[in-house]
Amino acid sequence: MLDFEKLFNPRAVGIIGANNKLFGGGYFLKSLVSLGFEKPLYLFNPRLKGEKLDGYTVYGSILEVDDDHEIDYVIIAVPAKLCPQILEECGKKGIPFVTFFTSGFSEIGNDYLEKSILEIAKKYNTRIIGPNCLGVYVPKIKLTFSLGLLKEHSGNLGMIFQSGGLAVYVAAMAQSIYGTNPSKVLSIGNQIDLNFVDFLEYFLTDKETQSVALYIENIKSIEIGRKFLEVVKKLSLARKPVLLWKVGSGEATKETIMSHTGGLAGNTKIWQAVAKQTGACLVKNSHELMNLAMAFNHISHLPINRKLAITTVGGGASIETTDVFEQYNLKVPKIAPETIEKLKDFLPGVNTIFRNPLDLGASGSIPEIFYKTLITLDSDPNISAVVFIKVYNYSHEFRKAIKRAYKEMKKPLICIAYKVIDDTSDYAGKLHFKRELFELKVPIFESIELAAKSLDKMNSYKEYVEKHNTIERVY
Repeated sequence: MLDFEKLFNPRAVGIIGANNKLFGGGYFLKSLVSLGFEKPLYLFNPRLKGEKLDGYTVYGSILEVDDDHEIDYVIIAVPAKLCPQILEECGKKGIPFVTFFTSGFSEIGNDYLEKSILEIAKKYNTRIIGPNCLGVYVPKIKLTFSLGLLKEHSGNLGMIFQSGGLAVYVAAMAQSIYGTNPSKVLSIGNQIDLNFVDFLEYFLTDKETQSVALYIENIKSIEIGRKFLEVVKKLSLARKPVLLWKVGSGEATKETIMSHTGGLAGNTKIWQAVAKQTGACLVKNSHELMNLAMAFNHISHLPINRKLAITTVGGGASIETTDVFEQYNLKVPKIAPETIEKLKDFLPGVNTIFRNPLDLGASGSIPEIFYKTLITLDSDPNISAVVFIKVYNYSHEFRKAIKRAYKEMKKPLICIAYKVIDDTSDYAGKLHFKRELFELKVPIFESIELAAKSLDKMNSYKEYVEKHNTIERVY
């Protein structure tokens, strides 16, 4: 396996093509400065030699840097025709990793340029990310490829994307909307050298990464495809779920992929078979991807199965939730008689239906009643997790009651908080509510269907692991 220490924890970073603009090499400079990257930065641009950008001196060429430099990672943002010469200079200086931000290669038919830089890279044992990509984001060390969207909060989600823009936006969504911080994020573009498999193998042993999100447009060869199957299965059985967003089912999408990263998309049914064979969790869009990532991030450390308790304030909401859950193979079993007796101790007989789903009626607006309901359902032997619907009243008292209940519960607590009011004051309360519950490791889904899809796929993954571990023990 490749040693990626110098990529994910470089002693210094270089930017070739640095400028004072908000595009090209200047974009990467501004991004690193904005997040507060603390390690040495080396800037290169012959047109700006001797000038200073954001306090850093600009060199004309990387060859001008002393041989005892500590540059481990270089971002190259120059026109495609200059890339072979620039890579040759990087090779002479012993640079182990480079990202080619530059586009204009196989995605527009310039295969010869890709072959040229690949030959130079092999000559000097320099490894390439890209071309046509953003490279690496490591929040722990504030190494970034985003101007203002991404934060320095490090988590346990590894992310590999062929698209640079999506890598930024989805990572930002994960951090801001879903309470799920990445460990490392990679934008890998055309993959002429380092590819999905190389980074998946790294994540297999990376202690900071506990699940992996993939955005795939294409896989370049049969050999890479076979290795991909092997490593995804290894990750699944190592209890590091792989969340796979494979695009390219429609004809227009396939043509777009060819022009974006220079590869063929593949058949949807093939990828469904891949998921079944490897345990990968197949999703259809960015929202499904991030909701599932949130689920694994917040509740995978607790036992859970398909048997769920649901509590709501309103009979219609309880019916809708149960209906959608059952469409996704989730169970809403009867609660035990002893649980019903406990509920009757504090819930009124009027306007309360003692069953699963549990409609609290007007009593659900009382924080203390809600607290007692959650811990009582948690004690039921027939269920593995408690799901509650919360669409208004995000007051401090309610947040306090839910947090108090969670700390006493032994099973996962799951919230669905879909939007019913379009109001800024409601949104402010909900934002505090989400942040406080995320700190507790309580996932908050913004639709019933996204919750159901996530819990279904999470259970399917768990069932896959249990089945294969049993087979291995038998044989």
